[in-house]
Amino acid sequence: MPDAPDRESDVRRRLLESAAHLLGEEGPSALSARRLAAEAGTSTMAVYTHFGGMPALVRAVVAEGFRRLYDRVGAVPVTDDPVHDLHQAGVAYREHALANPHLYGVMFGAASLGDYRLHDEELAVGLEAFGQIVDFTRRAVDAGRLVAEDPAALAGQFWLALHGYVMAELAGFQHVVDDPEHQILWPMLTHLLAAHLPPAP
Repeated sequence: MPDAPDRESDVRRRLLESAAHLLGEEGPSALSARRLAAEAGTSTMAVYTHFGGMPALVRAVVAEGFRRLYDRVGAVPVTDDPVHDLHQAGVAYREHALANPHLYGVMFGAASLGDYRLHDEELAVGLEAFGQIVDFTRRAVDAGRLVAEDPAALAGQFWLALHGYVMAELAGFQHVVDDPEHQILWPMLTHLLAAHLPPAP
C-alpha cells in the first residue's frame, strides 16, 4: 500500500484532473463537490480537505496547468543554437496543450470560469511560463541570431502565433490543408522569425 502522503497526493491530483475535465467539457455549471468526487473516485469531503471549496479548486486547476507547462518547456535542452532552442520550446508548448487539452482550455479561458475569478498568484504563474519564451528569445537576440529592440515583444509575437494555432487545433479547426502542422504552424513561426534575422553581410 502507498504511504498516506502519497495517497493524499494522488487524491488531490485526481480531483484536479477531474475538475479540469468537467470545466473543459461542460463548464462551471458541472462543478459540484458531489459530481467531482464521483468523477475522481473519492468523497465529497476530499474537495474541502484539499482545497477548502470549489473556487479555490478552480484556481488550483489553473495554477497546476501553468506549472505543468513551465516544467515541460523548462525541460527543453539548451544548446549552442538558440534559434533551434526557441523552436523546441514551441514544440514543448504545443505538446503540453495536446497532452492536456481540457486543462489548457481552462488555463486560457476557452472553458468559461463563470463566477470563479483568478487571483494574482495564478496569473503570475502564467507570466512565468511566458517568461521562458522570452528567455529563449533573448538568448537568440543576445547571440546575434535574431534582431529585436525588445525581445519580449518578439517573444509575444511568437507565443501568440503558436497559441492561436494550438487553440484552433484543439477545437479541430486547423484542417484547412492536408498537413496543417507542416504547412501552417512551423512555416508561420519560421517566417515570423525570418523577419528578425540580421542583415546579410
